[in-house]
Parts: sequence; C-alpha cells; structure tokens
Amino acid sequence: MSGSLSRFGLHIGVNFWEAVNLTNWDPSSTIWKEVLTVAPGNNLSVCLINFGTGTLFVSSLELRPLQDVMYPFVNSSVSISYFRRIRFGQATDFITRYPLDPYDRFWEGWSFSYNTYPWMTLNTSSPVRRLPGDNTFQVPEGILQQASTLDTNYSFFEINVAVGPNLDPTNLQLLPIFHFAEVVDNNPNRSFNIYSGDEMLFPDFSPSRSQVDSMHQNGRFLHNPAASFLLNKTNNSVLPPLINAFELYSLVRMDNLTTDSNDVKYMKEVKKHYSVARINWNGDPCSPREYSWEGLTCDYSKSNPNPRIVAVNLSTSRLKGGLTISFMNMVSLETLDLSHNNLTGGIPEYEMKSMKVFDLSYNQLDGPIPHSILQRYQAGLLDLRAEVHN
Repeated sequence: MSGSLSRFGLHIGVNFWEAVNLTNWDPSSTIWKEVLTVAPGNNLSVCLINFGTGTLFVSSLELRPLQDVMYPFVNSSVSISYFRRIRFGQATDFITRYPLDPYDRFWEGWSFSYNTYPWMTLNTSSPVRRLPGDNTFQVPEGILQQASTLDTNYSFFEINVAVGPNLDPTNLQLLPIFHFAEVVDNNPNRSFNIYSGDEMLFPDFSPSRSQVDSMHQNGRFLHNPAASFLLNKTNNSVLPPLINAFELYSLVRMDNLTTDSNDVKYMKEVKKHYSVARINWNGDPCSPREYSWEGLTCDYSKSNPNPRIVAVNLSTSRLKGGLTISFMNMVSLETLDLSHNNLTGGIPEYEMKSMKVFDLSYNQLDGPIPHSILQRYQAGLLDLRAEVHN
C-alpha cells in the first residue's frame, strides 16, 4: 500500500543482486528488475531475502534466453543488472519490446521526455547494418533507424539516469553501452566526445553511416555516482551529437560459489524424505554463508572448488522412519547427529570413509550394528553413539 514500509533483497543464485525498496511507492507503478546472468547448470534460483521490513512478494518471474555471443563480458563471475535501456528518436509506445526485439528486452522511449525544442528526431528507411559477425548486442534495426539530436545552435546534451532509492551510489559500478548509427542521408560532418561524469571515454567519435557502432570500454565498469553521461560536439564538427540507443547496467558480483552439486542433491533428498520444514531450508544449503541452512556446517576452504557439507545436526527434529542412505552418499560428511528423534528400523550398511562422529542415540532403532561401522568404531576412527534394540 502507499506509504507502507517494505524492503527486501534479491539474490541471483547465491549472490546478492539488488535491494527492492517499496517504501512510499505509488501502488499503481510497476517495478521490474532484470539481470543478465550465466546459468550455472540446468537450474537457476532467484531468492527473495527478508530484511525484516514488510512482506516479500513477486508478481511474475520470467526467463529470456540470449545467445552465448551476446554481452560477452557476462560470465560465471560477473552478471549485470538492468539500470536503463533507452531508444531515442520517435517512438509510439513508452516501452518497446517483442516482437520488434526478438529477445523481448524492454526499451524505454526517450522522446516521451525529450520531444520538444531544442531536441530533434531523425529517422531513415534505409537499412542499418551490423558489421559481419558482430552479434554482441543485436539492437533491433527498427530502433537503430531512429535517432535523437539537437538543433544546430546547441553543442552538447546529457543523459542523466536517476540512481533511485534501491542503490548505493557511492559503491555503484556502471557499464554504459552507446549505440550510434548516422541516419542523415548526405555526408554530414558530425563528431563528438563521449564522457562518463568527468572521464572522457571516447574522443572525437563520428558515427558510421547506416551502420551501428556499439561503444563500450570492453566491459569496463565505471565509477559514476551521478549516473551522468555527456555527448559534446568537437570544435571541428558542424553538427551536434546524435544517439540511437543506450544501455546501462550495474555490476553484480558472482563471488559466492554454490554448494557441491552432489551435496545439494543428497540434502534435498533428506529434506523430502523426512519432510523437514525448517524455514531457511530453501535455496542453496551453504551459500551465501549468512543464509546457510540451519543445522549444517560447511567447508568453504579453497581446497574445494565448491563448499562441501561436513556436518549435519538434526537432533531433536522430530524425524520419523528409517535411516536414509542419502547421508552416507555425502563423501565430505564428518559429523552426523540424528539423536533424540523417532527413527526406526535397522542401520543400513554404510561406507563411512570420512565420518568421525555418528550420533544415533535416543531413537527406536533395532537390529545389529553393520560390520563396516563397527570396524571403524573399534579402530578408533569413529565416535559412535547408539542404543540399538535387538
């Protein structure tokens, strides 16, 4: 509701993506968040994290596949979060998406804000092409055939993008991508400098005629707290700057690693087998660390390419039924505490190569202790705690 307090975090996989701040937000407005990321496997999780202020919710969640060659600076350790994506020139809709853009990217119409003097719109019906083999961004041709510029009495314009309430501008790292194509049919004299804040990115740039130039600094992220970009006519240019489209993204670090896939599989089997209903047993078991599953101890040492589960404590968890083999399939598991539950049946024959502590006390187990477990116990390699009824 308007005036309500609601803040929560978004994670893409196991890494923090962005905060959502709906405090005093107009309920008739829509907030959309978008991230370009590489899926780590066949599954990709999006998590909402409660900051303790308000209710978590999402109205819709959509996935769009991109070609592998697109946005080449996105990789397993770097994702990018949507900041703005703008089409210039004359646009009949505030948002342009599919079918003009086959990837259904949202392009906001700049002309809705800047459609009066000294702004001028340009367009062409001639094809605007990419260089052969350049599939990096694939901006729709219908967008590239439109451009915005200024009356010739003006020499520069700024693209100012509000940071908004959800981001910390002091730590923001931005990646701007400028898309230019000269759409004037004669041979115009047009050159300009491109700035990010006070830093010059591209000096003396001239757009190619009927061909797109997508300008970025090889995926370099910039410190620009004001999110302000300037296009300024050079001294030898007759015409002011022109622009067709603009994309702006912020850095999402993918430093956290997901739990070893086998450990994830076996813990999900345990969760299902015993119908464990702990609130935080969702998402990745070990990562991020501050949201690891209750009762788990994980090994984050660099000797493992991914975190491994080394201890599981499900003591006094109202577990019922037999012992599941899933625990013993976790090859890094050293401590397993299943005491004070209502486990029944026998103890399966387990290979316990890494297990050091195995606590089954205060259950209703029966039958003999398997020979392999007994051997490790007698050799002093295993601390076994069990009362088994024969």
